[in-house]
Amino acid sequence: MSTTGESGKTVYWHRDLPPLDGIILHEHSLEATSDRVVGSIVRFGSLWDQCYASLMAHTTDRLAQEVARLGGHYAHVLDEHIDSKRDDRTNESWLHGRFSYVLYKQG
Repeated sequence: MSTTGESGKTVYWHRDLPPLDGIILHEHSLEATSDRVVGSIVRFGSLWDQCYASLMAHTTDRLAQEVARLGGHYAHVLDEHIDSKRDDRTNESWLHGRFSYVLYKQG
């Protein structure tokens, strides 16, 4: 079972540096989606903000699961690519993200 880093964090985003004594295990990528909303997403509009918050929550949960599954202690997200998706049939939109991260174990 995995534990968290010394500060109690499992996920370190971009500029948040993980503990310096961490040992790099591997680099991985993960995909996640936000909850769906009715309507079209306009970048940085209210639906974007709602979906972005949902996407980040889902991504953080998924990263914590992957850290545990892969036997690490924490992850450092290095890069993200986010696109909006749309289903015209149902008039629903959502965000899809692909995140690259480095998996660490405590040193």
